[in-house]
Amino acid sequence: MILITGGAGYIGSHVVKEIAQAGYDVIILDNFSTGNRAAVDALHTLLKAIPGSGRIELAVGDCGDETLLDSICQQHHIEAVVHLAAFSEVGESMQDAAKYFTNNTAQTIYLLNSMKRNRVNHLVFSSTAAVYGQPLQTPITEDHPLRPTNVYGMSKMMIEFMLPRYRANYGLNYVSLRYFNAAGADNSALIGEKHRQESHLIPLVILRAMNKKSQFTVFGDDYDTPDGTCLRDYIHVSDLAQAHLLALQALLKGNITERVYNLGNGRPHSVREVIAAVEAISGRQLEYDIGPRRPGDPSILLASSQRAMDELGWQPQYPQLQDIVASAWKWHQSENW
Repeated sequence: MILITGGAGYIGSHVVKEIAQAGYDVIILDNFSTGNRAAVDALHTLLKAIPGSGRIELAVGDCGDETLLDSICQQHHIEAVVHLAAFSEVGESMQDAAKYFTNNTAQTIYLLNSMKRNRVNHLVFSSTAAVYGQPLQTPITEDHPLRPTNVYGMSKMMIEFMLPRYRANYGLNYVSLRYFNAAGADNSALIGEKHRQESHLIPLVILRAMNKKSQFTVFGDDYDTPDGTCLRDYIHVSDLAQAHLLALQALLKGNITERVYNLGNGRPHSVREVIAAVEAISGRQLEYDIGPRRPGDPSILLASSQRAMDELGWQPQYPQLQDIVASAWKWHQSENW
């Protein structure tokens, strides 16, 4: 059985679907601080319709609860952990560093120690492109220096620094996946992106187009980019989930013992291009405010994911911004959580 922490969250639910439909049994560990119980219900519905899918179970709690972790590992014979549970709001991390270092860093240490005690030797770790900070060159490769400009990136970088030591001392096999900007939704439109306080660009613009949000703000239009707004590498969440499955399989087969991979499309799109894509699919002209830059926001984040393509055989199936936005639009149109 595979333990997936944060499996009721946006990315986590898509990862659960991908891994379970490949035939693996999954136990989700989530405390629902940012995840949704409705996502777990939707996953049960979705997977029932997919022949050969593994079963999914739910454990409610924190990945820092060592008693609970030990019980899960022992009762369910956990083969590997996919660790996605984390807080991920850049702005909040700059205002409340303790919250991020406690949840993202310290809680992960408790998870790693439980894995060590219970001889669970395979980990897929959800990291972030925020570990790079302001890029020295683009596209960013995995050997780029790690110089995060925000606490969120720091909290993930600390774990990345620990993993090689757990490999050397305790035989942990791991893959660290550095995400760029996850977006979009599963083709079924049964699971998708929903946060209690939405801060991600694509859902914010879509919700405005659907009249579910008031005016939204573009943070900075004076960057050194073609239209003055930030450039980001948007990756469809289903492509991201597929990479987790491939990394998990490579670990379980013994093909990889320790590796880091970027996950992005290698195609940058500006904030204004995202707004234009939503306007095109919604048929609405959207007004927005221009605000100051957010602290810690690089002007451009663009991935080289060639290593993942070469070594894992990963190939994004939804590389076009229009397809990513269309899947998100479909989810928000049908979303009933």
